[in-house]
Amino acid sequence: MPTCHTAAPTPARKGLFLSIEGIDGAGKSSHLATIAQALEAAGHTVVLTREPGGTPLAEKIRALLLHEGMDARCEALLAFAARRQHLLETIVPALEQGHTVVSDRFTDATFAYQGAGRGVDWVALEWLEQWVQTTPAADSPHFQSPDCTLWFDLPPAIAAERLQKARTPDRFEAQTLAFFTNVAAGYARRAQQAPERFCRIDAHQPIAQVATQVRQCLAQRGYLSGPTTPPVYA
Repeated sequence: MPTCHTAAPTPARKGLFLSIEGIDGAGKSSHLATIAQALEAAGHTVVLTREPGGTPLAEKIRALLLHEGMDARCEALLAFAARRQHLLETIVPALEQGHTVVSDRFTDATFAYQGAGRGVDWVALEWLEQWVQTTPAADSPHFQSPDCTLWFDLPPAIAAERLQKARTPDRFEAQTLAFFTNVAAGYARRAQQAPERFCRIDAHQPIAQVATQVRQCLAQRGYLSGPTTPPVYA
């Protein structure tokens, strides 16, 4: 069974915002289409996107982050720069139209990878999170954060074995086991800070069992009911 808490409703939002998180090798990307399909069947108009990325500019920043060597603080700043553009161009407009946004990674990844993994100051990242994710609104500024985060939790050693069998690794996938152990601890810390938002998925299970956990979490949150509408992909 997934570990899932009941989240308080997010004010001033028409749509639903879901993020999918986990260390490289956790298998989250394998379930993105299934998640989108389940939500579509429940009546959601789904906008499927990713971080870093989701806009033309943010995709260019993604290429830099994945393939160019740089300082850890530079990584964090670029990640937040891409996120700001992603929010303004893709996420917020979709939410304002009442769509459901499903993002493959969001801010938790920055805390896990640049914070816990690279050692960037956690408090500095929290300040950037508030600054970057506060967006203009008709009545007052609104802090943008996922309503629910599906966290694919997998032991780092198992994730490393999976990555060895995958494609040519990018500069993050090529990191050491010690790095991913720190990243996993970063995700756990974020989950402890916001238990009402996180739904922990035990990713050390056969793919069918993982998919069942995902559906259970979505159902517990009340997301799987309503008429069918077609998806929209960003």
